[in-house]
Amino acid sequence: MSLFEDNAEYAYGYLLGQDSIRNELKDAVKALLDKGVATKACEAYLKDADSKERSRKVSDDLLAALEGVTEPEAVMIRENKEFVAKKSVWAFGGDGWAYDIGYGGLDHVLASGKDINILVLDTEVYSNTGGQSSKATGAGAVAKFSAGGKPTAKKDLGMMAMSYGYVYVAQINLGYDKNQAIKAIKEAEAYPGPSLIICYAPCINHGIKRGMDHSFMEAKAAVECGYWINYRYNPQLKAEGKKSFFLDSKAPTGDFEAFLRGEVRYASLEHEFPDVAKELFKKTKEDAMARRALYERLDAE
Repeated sequence: MSLFEDNAEYAYGYLLGQDSIRNELKDAVKALLDKGVATKACEAYLKDADSKERSRKVSDDLLAALEGVTEPEAVMIRENKEFVAKKSVWAFGGDGWAYDIGYGGLDHVLASGKDINILVLDTEVYSNTGGQSSKATGAGAVAKFSAGGKPTAKKDLGMMAMSYGYVYVAQINLGYDKNQAIKAIKEAEAYPGPSLIICYAPCINHGIKRGMDHSFMEAKAAVECGYWINYRYNPQLKAEGKKSFFLDSKAPTGDFEAFLRGEVRYASLEHEFPDVAKELFKKTKEDAMARRALYERLDAE
């Protein structure tokens, strides 16, 4: 069991351990091929062992062909059959980990270039430790350690990851577009390198006035007013000379400040410090619109 701030490193260690075992298995398959044992199955496995589309098929065929074979390499392969096929490795965590206390580890893992996937559930606050402000918290939001409203903008984790040029990045929102979310997850899974998906996650610390049973409606409203933005960036397409950034959120039509007032984390600031709230609400909207303008430029390239 890892500490939550070590989430990315823990998943990375699992990936490295798995890869080490699979390299030993490939050596065993090569040895069997040299001995003339199950040659067709061995050749197919060595060709497609790491193919996301073919790995399961060639792995099942290999294990079937080696059933009952007494060569020590075949025995070793059967004893480690759970590692024969390529596995998908995902790290799941919240924004307190990904944006803040565990960012160094997350950044290190993304920068490795390894085929690992990371899904961040972005509640914009340390939801599991009492509701403290994190670097994912937007300007104007009230949280522990930001009782007078957070004065600075939300960290753009996705853009920071995109700057590497070889990390698949997406922002999704299940309340707004489930199909876009599924598409992003499939693309991340298919991408042969590191991927980062950031998912908007309404939580009880937001103080949603319409209630948590309407969290999907609240999530949808976040996109419709421009507070949250869905997009996908696929470096593989860029390498092929194709369009690589896709802005999946439509132009905002909702009332931005009405959305803020619909959640206690923002509305309480207006109640306690109306003058401060006026300036911070303005900043929150300006931050969101500036971020969208940047994404629109990327989408137009």
